[in-house]
Amino acid sequence: MDFDLQWLLLALPIAFALGWIGSRFDLRQWKREEKSSPKAYYKGLVLLLNEQHDKAIDAFIEAVQGDPDTTELHFALGNLFRRRGEFERAVRVHQHLMQRADISTTERERAQNALAQDYLKAGLFDRAEQAYRELAGTAFDSEARLALLQLHERSRDWRAATDDAARLESAGTGSFASRIGHHWCELAQEADERGDAPGAEAALARAREASPASPRPWVQAGQHQARAGQHGQALASWTELRLRHPGAFSLLVAQDYATSASAIGQTSEALTVLSALHAQQPSLDLLRAINSLDADPARQRQRNAALLAQQPTLCAAAAVLRDSPSPQPAAIAVVEKAALPLHRYRCAACGFEAQRYFWQCPGCLSWDSYPPQRVEAM
Repeated sequence: MDFDLQWLLLALPIAFALGWIGSRFDLRQWKREEKSSPKAYYKGLVLLLNEQHDKAIDAFIEAVQGDPDTTELHFALGNLFRRRGEFERAVRVHQHLMQRADISTTERERAQNALAQDYLKAGLFDRAEQAYRELAGTAFDSEARLALLQLHERSRDWRAATDDAARLESAGTGSFASRIGHHWCELAQEADERGDAPGAEAALARAREASPASPRPWVQAGQHQARAGQHGQALASWTELRLRHPGAFSLLVAQDYATSASAIGQTSEALTVLSALHAQQPSLDLLRAINSLDADPARQRQRNAALLAQQPTLCAAAAVLRDSPSPQPAAIAVVEKAALPLHRYRCAACGFEAQRYFWQCPGCLSWDSYPPQRVEAM
């Protein structure tokens, strides 16, 4: 018993010493953690979550001054500057990060990507393009290529955009066939404006090859052929469009189809085709094309009244009023004015409305985001 008591007496001071050392270690560790996570940083996060951006920036600046080696604080500060439109300050922050010799390659690439975003948001497209090109082969390669694609589309550099989309598709990023088709259609439109008919035809052929399922190459090919007086070829292109995309045909080329058919003496054939499509998918655009081919007043009034019964819209009502036996100009003007806001096209991605149909939304720059119908028909 004496032996056990002696060991117990020896163990007590040893246990006390070990406990004291352990407490000192925990205290030092806590102090290190407190130092590595400055209160200003947490304060900035709280202010940022509360959308108090001015105060959050002040807090992050204080945190950076207290711990200039923390890269995350610099990134947070730079992103805040960019979001507030202070692009010059954002550029300085990210350039400072890139000039530091003590950061890793990954962090340097991240800073390069952030710098490219600063230039892009500031509208400095040349600098943004160069900054994104320097990210080739890095972890941000796909993101940079996609940004370059969007940049070249915004600057209407369609050949560069086509190359970007092809590289992205070959890299397995996704399918860009429809987008490439649009690029070639834009190039065809530019060739038409220059009077370069062979160039336009070649570009449209590339568009159909790249994206045979898209409606635009067939729409544009027919329009190009009709302007050149090749109405038979135009009808063939639009027939292909009608079989593939009847909605786009009705909305975009029904009247052009009727005009070309009349030009080469195929009025009755075109009337049969348009009437059959109208019976399946009634629309005001098809009705107008049919009425241009069949000018009999009684049959026009009958068709207009039938459409109004099927689709009781203001545009249809205006058509019925115009073709009535005793039209009332004042009533027609009132109905047409009320229908005007509904006679628009609306982007399904951002809601941007326009009086004419766009293949690329002017608001959000999305492709094929306009449904082939007007607001009134939705």
